[in-house]
Amino acid sequence: MTDQAATVRPDRRAELAAGLARVRARIADACAAAGRNRAEVTMIAVTKTYPAGDVLALAGLGVTDMGENRDQEAAPKAAEVAAAGVGVRWHFVGQLQRNKARSVVRYADVVHSVDSVRLARALDAAATAGRDRTLDALVQVSIDGDPARGGALPDSTDPDRGLEPVADALAGAAGLRLAGLMAVAPLGWEPERAFARLAEVAARLRQRHPRATALSAGMSGDLEQAIAHGATHVRVGSALLGMRPTLR
Repeated sequence: MTDQAATVRPDRRAELAAGLARVRARIADACAAAGRNRAEVTMIAVTKTYPAGDVLALAGLGVTDMGENRDQEAAPKAAEVAAAGVGVRWHFVGQLQRNKARSVVRYADVVHSVDSVRLARALDAAATAGRDRTLDALVQVSIDGDPARGGALPDSTDPDRGLEPVADALAGAAGLRLAGLMAVAPLGWEPERAFARLAEVAARLRQRHPRATALSAGMSGDLEQAIAHGATHVRVGSALLGMRPTLR
């Protein structure tokens, strides 16, 4: 770890270490309850609104996967972490506009939020031109099928927003690899119901794309239910880092 990591206040590092221990214990307990191997589940520390110093401190505690949801914050933060000589795996987990694709592919290792064929094509063009390796991409699924919210529609034949067309576009892209699915439990849905539905959609996707095994689901409040239904990645913010600073 670099000298820059040492600038993190000792009390903040202790807070992060305590939060990390609690989250790791919850994940381990959830895996045990589901009869799953703990190694099957990756924790993504969602560091949006938190400084690069927190990323450096988490990396020093053994966290390798970080999540961001706004390019205007993520791009400079990723650059600052890289300048400190620290290597982490960046996951872009927020809604992505096509005009941000070129910026995101410069630092992201995984994009979780592809929900249209047009976005898949823009991301592929950016990745092909701006990277020397393929970019992992997940299809964001709308569990409740509401077209007004983000997410590809699992039971739709819409050529741009239907789940199958989006997945096929990623699978056929030269610069991308279809890794699997991502979803957020809809407001008003019990997590158990939401993630059971997601597991059904994921099983259908794997029949068509057997290598698309990643399932990004579950956050601070519902990671146990997500793991019970097969989540391979959980996106944890407040349970790990504390209450978020107010966005300016």
